[in-house]
Amino acid sequence: MLLASLPSAARDEIHRLLYGSCEPALLSALHKALAVGAQLDASQPGDSRGKQLLRRLGTLGEALPPGHDPFADPARLAAAHAWAAVADPPLCLAALVHHVLCLGSMAHLSAEPDALAPEMAALLSGRAKGVYLITEAGQANSHLATRTRADHDPVGGGFVLHTPDPLAAKFASAGTLDIPQTGVVLARLFTEGTDRGVFAFVVGLTGDAGLLPGIEMSSPIGLGALPLDYVQVRFHHVRIPYVHWLSDGARTDPDGAFHDPAGSHEQRLQRTLRVGQGLWATMPAVAAATSRQSAVQAVNYARQRRTQGRLAPGVPLLAYRTQQRVVLGALADAFALTCAAHGAREVWTESLAAPPAGPDDGEAMSFTPWAAVSRPLAAYKAVTVRMAARVSADCQQRCGFSGHLDVNRLAAYHGFHHAFDAAGGDSQLIFYDIGRALVEQGPGTAEPPLPADPPVTSPRWWPAVLRRHQEELTRRLARRRDASDATAFDVWNPLLEEAGLLGETYATRLVAEDLAHTVDRTQDRTLAQALEPLAALHGVTAARRWSGPLLTLGTLRPQDLEDLPAVADRLCDEVLPHLPLLTEAFAHPDDIASAPLAATDYNTALETTLTWTRGATA
Repeated sequence: MLLASLPSAARDEIHRLLYGSCEPALLSALHKALAVGAQLDASQPGDSRGKQLLRRLGTLGEALPPGHDPFADPARLAAAHAWAAVADPPLCLAALVHHVLCLGSMAHLSAEPDALAPEMAALLSGRAKGVYLITEAGQANSHLATRTRADHDPVGGGFVLHTPDPLAAKFASAGTLDIPQTGVVLARLFTEGTDRGVFAFVVGLTGDAGLLPGIEMSSPIGLGALPLDYVQVRFHHVRIPYVHWLSDGARTDPDGAFHDPAGSHEQRLQRTLRVGQGLWATMPAVAAATSRQSAVQAVNYARQRRTQGRLAPGVPLLAYRTQQRVVLGALADAFALTCAAHGAREVWTESLAAPPAGPDDGEAMSFTPWAAVSRPLAAYKAVTVRMAARVSADCQQRCGFSGHLDVNRLAAYHGFHHAFDAAGGDSQLIFYDIGRALVEQGPGTAEPPLPADPPVTSPRWWPAVLRRHQEELTRRLARRRDASDATAFDVWNPLLEEAGLLGETYATRLVAEDLAHTVDRTQDRTLAQALEPLAALHGVTAARRWSGPLLTLGTLRPQDLEDLPAVADRLCDEVLPHLPLLTEAFAHPDDIASAPLAATDYNTALETTLTWTRGATA
């Protein structure tokens, strides 16, 4: 074991790189919780899928911070869900909704969290499943125009929740009818007939005997990439207790007067949705964990698998430069995502300590509310899930048919992140909003002028290229916007593709700068020698992927791009001697990522998963 031979200070650095402030004892408990959950499922095959899910949510909850606030320890929250994603992507998605969106909403938006103690305790212990109901099925961008109603009842007390028509039905993973489910439902609040904006409400959906009164659900809606129980949900005059209103500081007086510190409908929506920051801050860690495991498996396969190609019969796949650039590039991207996970957590930790936004704070909303809630965290979510989907797809492709076998999990990792491109805030719409906002806000405080770009083999080269690209693309879009006096739609409609590219550049730059900062702070020399070329390889690989936009804008010249394959090969040569250390550090325990592709002998490991049947002899 190479890690064991390193100085303790170097091992501590690797641990902090992968898991932040999480103590090793927590990871041991998390490892045990996930392994025990899988063993219990295997030992009780008669249990329904819903009961198995509840049990696993309960065991995973034991690894979260004590108490009712899942946001109390962001590093711990991220590690728990990252390991869950490696072990079982559908479990991770259910847990993110359950812990982050549902419990997080109750803990941070309720005026009386003690009144919700029974519901929160049931979620934490795995006696009920949490569901978050925000999306309405009948229209695009429904988050900006929620039509589900919650009417205040001053006589009977509480609220009456109602779906006004079929197009306002909620889409959610609420179809697990044989277990108790508690929903956090976003609805438009009306008091005395006046629209007060969108709030969250705690609503019982199902009990041990099935649907609760006033709840109507559709037949299941299949989604193979994320196999949970998706349905559409309608509410028929469901009564909600007053304490189940997650009011976030708003209140109604006995005389019917309404008070809300948000000050406007836009600010109210942003404040109600701020729990989404927990999801966006956690997703980079999830993306990093599955990408590290994907890359480790692809590298392991490429080192073992011998090709019979006529150029060099018998050499391992990893001897080929084409294979090196992709699978070592995937390892480099996984490292970049790991650094971005730290960056996202730092942004979120600062946000948790800040007071709620006031009436004059925040950005205007355009396509979605997400970038207005937190531009950097929405950007981190969008760029990291997209990168992770590409990493797992590249690893699948480079492992041949083995990469597509379910037992090797690469297909599950890819499906999870590819589907998450639209879930949790549509990534492309986030990029549109960020790009447009960057142009509309103008240059702001100018960054100090850059010296000449660092050498292309430096981890600082790619952030410098992206900065120049972002600045020039912003200026170009501003000129094109200013050349027209048409309506906002007519001005921006032809510019949205480039606005999306600008938003993606901003997000990609966040990741690149996090990566460079991490390398700069690495203290152990042996570790730095392994990480520096890996970080530079990420930049070179990304620049080749971005070659079209970079050439179009003149950010790089044709000769610059022509030189990059040779640079990538030199960096691969520098990374190769460190592969044993990197793959050992990046891999998860065998019983968490139990894939034959991770084994030291892939053929033998795959063989152990098979049973054979021989036809009878004559």
